[in-house]
This record gives sequence, structure tokens and C-alpha cells, in this order.
Amino acid sequence: MMSSGNNIGITRDEALSLLKEHIKNERTISHCLASEAIMRALARRFSQDEDLWGIAGLLHDLDYEIVHEDEYTHGKVAAEMLGEKGCCEALSDVIAKHNAEGLGLERTTQFEHALTCAESITGLITATALVQPDKKLSSVKPKSVKKRMKQTAFARAVSRERVLECENIGVPIAEFCALGVEAMQEIAEDLGL
Repeated sequence: MMSSGNNIGITRDEALSLLKEHIKNERTISHCLASEAIMRALARRFSQDEDLWGIAGLLHDLDYEIVHEDEYTHGKVAAEMLGEKGCCEALSDVIAKHNAEGLGLERTTQFEHALTCAESITGLITATALVQPDKKLSSVKPKSVKKRMKQTAFARAVSRERVLECENIGVPIAEFCALGVEAMQEIAEDLGL
């Protein structure tokens, strides 16, 4: 079991080390850091456990380089890995359910919908930054991200349906775009944007 001063079973530093042990692609690591930032912002908004929500964002793709794009195992392998390390069930469950579609599960809780929409919008925000003249997050406006939501050819791999799960937790899309942009701008240096 990993040492931890919290009830999650893993500290943020341990989670980051674990992520870097299993993920070598810098873009995937950046995606996970961005997901963490948005999850922490959502946790603050809903007065939830910021560490639990943040670590869920950080580790949601822990198994990505192991299972690649196998939709029938992605999330499940990560959940098993975390269970073996003594992490709390809430963390394992939410990570499995961010791929509920592939695993035949259903998202029902605020936490589950939050992780899904948070990790999904990171690609849209990043793509919006990359089309700015300076390619910087500081140039991204929330209304630009919302406008890009309607352009299905833009950042085609981003599931608009998954981003719109923000509405399942009572966050209108315009507000969610603003929250996501602000959260990612706060760690822009870490993201290289």
C-alpha cells in the first residue's frame, strides 16, 4: 500500500510519480495535468474533496499506454492497478466509469459526470490554444471554446456529448468552458501552452 496522509490511499506526489512511471508520452501527461486542474476547480465549486477529485483527473488515463485504445479494458486496468496499491474504492470506481461506455457501466454520480466532462474538454481547450497566433492558453477566451463546440470538424476526436455531461451536474456549457479555460491557464507553464 502506498503511504498517504489522506483517505484516498495515495498522495498527489505519489500519483504524479505513478503516472510518469506508466505514461511516457508528454501529451498524455499534459492531458492528465489539465484534467486534474479542471477537476480541482470543479471540486472547489461543489465543495468536494479537492485532492480526491484532482487525483482522479490526474490518474484517469493511467493505463492508456498499457491498453492503448482498447475501449473494453481502458479504465478497468487503471482501477485494478489502484486497487492493488490500496487506493480508495471511490477513486478506482470513478476512473473505471470515465470509460463507462466501453466497460458496460453507467455514470450516475456528480463525481463520475465531472471526471468525464473535465477530461473531455481538455482537448477542445488545447486545440483552441493551438490555433491562436501565439499558441498560448492565455489567448483563449471561453466564448471561443464554446463556439468550437459547435464545429464538429474542429478537434474531431473530442466527444461533444461527453463535454456536455457538465449539464448533468448543473454547470451550463458557457460556465464550464470558462471554468476549464481558467483552470488550464493557471497551469499553462506546466502544459507548455
